[in-house]
Amino acid sequence: MNFGAIFAAGAFNIPGLNIPKEVLNSISQQLVQSTFGTNDYFSFLAVGMLSFVALFTAMYSGMSIVWDRRLGFLNKLPVIRGLTQSAVVFVIAILLGLDLSHITILGVIGTFVALFFMLLGLSSLFVMLATRSKSWESQTAIMNLLNLPLLFASNALFPEKFVPSWLPPIVRINPISYATDVARQLLLGATGMASLTFDFTYLTAFAVCLSVLGMYMPWKFLTK
Repeated sequence: MNFGAIFAAGAFNIPGLNIPKEVLNSISQQLVQSTFGTNDYFSFLAVGMLSFVALFTAMYSGMSIVWDRRLGFLNKLPVIRGLTQSAVVFVIAILLGLDLSHITILGVIGTFVALFFMLLGLSSLFVMLATRSKSWESQTAIMNLLNLPLLFASNALFPEKFVPSWLPPIVRINPISYATDVARQLLLGATGMASLTFDFTYLTAFAVCLSVLGMYMPWKFLTK
């Protein structure tokens, strides 16, 4: 979040020109608004961090499968844990200056519903991968291989237009992008990558498909 504060610090003056601070700040806000869809990059990034935290919680869902093979117990999918951690980050962001001008109760509820679907799908994905892993080392390697590509091939940190020309198709199939898009539209009033209807439809389909596969794969491989 300190990274986000850099963009929110305002424009700097150019030696010798003595441009009034009010003019510089106005130009800076217009540039940030046109680039990020909101005049506060800290808020833009803070909302993206909700998906970021949820992603890292979902990654560890598969570790319960690996440890069950070794210790004989199976933890529940950490969906509730992921939502709780995202809620903590959300509260911290508010305390640090998150823009509250567009936040409503329905917006917060809608955001966490989107995060729930994203978490459910990603947790199921990592559970499926864990059914083929026989050691925690291999599962950790898979997690480390996927976490940063999933994060940076999304709109969590920067808008889609900032990424290389070959990356937008990947951004647009990444569920993290759609959960983040819902959060920014509902919490910041920002322009969306897609409509809210499409965002929720995509996330629901992602969660349902991955959940079905996530139930089938453990039944197929862990009962042998």
